[in-house]
Amino acid sequence: MKAFVKKFMASSLFKFLLVGGASFLVDLGLLALCFQVFGWPLWLATGAGFWGSFFFNYFLQRHFAFNGGGTALGGVLRYSGLLAFNTLAVMGIVELFQFLGAGYVVGKVVATIVTMGWNYFIYKHWIFPQKKQQKSASEQSEGPSETGAPAQKLTPNSSEG
Repeated sequence: MKAFVKKFMASSLFKFLLVGGASFLVDLGLLALCFQVFGWPLWLATGAGFWGSFFFNYFLQRHFAFNGGGTALGGVLRYSGLLAFNTLAVMGIVELFQFLGAGYVVGKVVATIVTMGWNYFIYKHWIFPQKKQQKSASEQSEGPSETGAPAQKLTPNSSEG
C-alpha cells in the first residue's frame, strides 16, 4: 500500500489535482472579491476569477505537474483555447446554480469538478505532451542481416541504393 501511495503522489494526476486545488482557491477568492466586494455582475466576476488564476495554474501545471512537456508557445496557445472554452462552461454552470438558488459557491465547486474531469486528459495529451523517448541504438537496429553483417540503420540522409 505504501508503494502505491508513493507512486500516486509522484504521478502527474496527483500533482494536477494539487495544483488544481490551489488554483481553485485563487479562482474562488477572486470571484468572491469581484462579486461581493466590488459588486460586479456574477458572470463577469466568474470570468475574472477564472482568468485571474490563469498564470498561476498554467505555470505550475506545466513545470510541476507535467514536467515542462510541450513547447512553451504552443502550450500557451492550446491552454488559452481550452481556457476560453472552460470559461464559458464555468460561467454557465455558476449562473445556473445561482439561478436555481443553490448559490454561486456550489456552482463554482460543481463547475470545477466537471471541468477537471476533462482537463487532466487534455493537459496530459494535448497541452503539455511529453516527448517520446528515443530508442537506443540497439533497439533501432534490426539485428544482423542475412549475410551476418550488422544491419545498416537508415537515416533521413542515407540512401537505400
